[in-house]
Amino acid sequence: MQRAFAAVLLGLISGLSQAADSIRVYNWNDYIAPQVLENFTRDTGIEVEYHTFASAEELNAALESGQAIDIAVPSHNELPTLIANGRIRPLDFNLLPNRSHLDKQLLSKLAAVDPQNQHAVPYLWGAVGLAINTPQAEAAYGGPLPESWSLLFDPEKSARLASCGISVLDAADETLSLLLNYQGRSLARSAPSRIERAGDLLQSLRPNLRYVDSERYIDDLSNGKLCLAVAWVGDALAAAQAGQPVRFLVPQEGSVLFVDNLVIPSSASRPELAHRFIDYLMQPQVIAQVTAETLYPNGNADSAQFIDAALLAQPGLYPDQDTKRRLYPLEVLSDKHAQVRDQIWQRFRDGP
Repeated sequence: MQRAFAAVLLGLISGLSQAADSIRVYNWNDYIAPQVLENFTRDTGIEVEYHTFASAEELNAALESGQAIDIAVPSHNELPTLIANGRIRPLDFNLLPNRSHLDKQLLSKLAAVDPQNQHAVPYLWGAVGLAINTPQAEAAYGGPLPESWSLLFDPEKSARLASCGISVLDAADETLSLLLNYQGRSLARSAPSRIERAGDLLQSLRPNLRYVDSERYIDDLSNGKLCLAVAWVGDALAAAQAGQPVRFLVPQEGSVLFVDNLVIPSSASRPELAHRFIDYLMQPQVIAQVTAETLYPNGNADSAQFIDAALLAQPGLYPDQDTKRRLYPLEVLSDKHAQVRDQIWQRFRDGP
């Protein structure tokens, strides 16, 4: 009887232990290789409760709710606010031996928003640009396309493309930064009144757009239902890989560069397991799988040897020097600028 009771008790303890060995991850949609999650659980015994979000606004709402989140993936321009508000924990470098594989130049750039790289590990990065279904777009436009943001931001030109489908990311910082840069200005250094005028221009474009969405466009682009989309590089490359005549363009006026990072929120219930997850993803062969699946470059200097040479040569994945010169990082906004941005964006996203 005692042995039977002991066996039951051990089973309960074992079950509780197994249930406790789990983490909750919040990541962008289409931003992981599913096999990597399966391999992580197989190799460590740690289950992953995986959630996705489609905008920085969604992630910030989740972090502010106080729910237990062990890993989140914010963009670099969000880090100063998250650090200042105590939303994310400092990392324990002793638990991250694979940190030695990270790109030192990228870490140096991130130190501007995360001093001494104490809170964030670079995961994937890339550019925002235009995904263009060339045959459809040229047919609607009536000839060759200018390599310019005017295709979107000039109401007359975007009206010519409206019939074959235009979409814009649900990404306020990126879109407003692109528009103001196109106008020869900076989002972070423009007066609120200037940003409001930029918002008026966005609103005038709204009738030319199918929608403002960061998820729906992925399938539509891959199925030939859009001819022009403001896109993250990996989604444009995925459409081309799916057989669509889609090319990714960084227009001549330049575009924004983003770095998405692995962080441990202050609400994490298992920070020690979160460190194991981050360290697992920093293995060069593991993050190479993520790049192959998502078509985004990663922040690991030693991963190239594990990435297929044809993929490395794919135009747009790792920008050439000419393209790099036209890229600038997303800016960190003041509270006043963020407030104006939010007001403008809600009106634009919701439509006329």
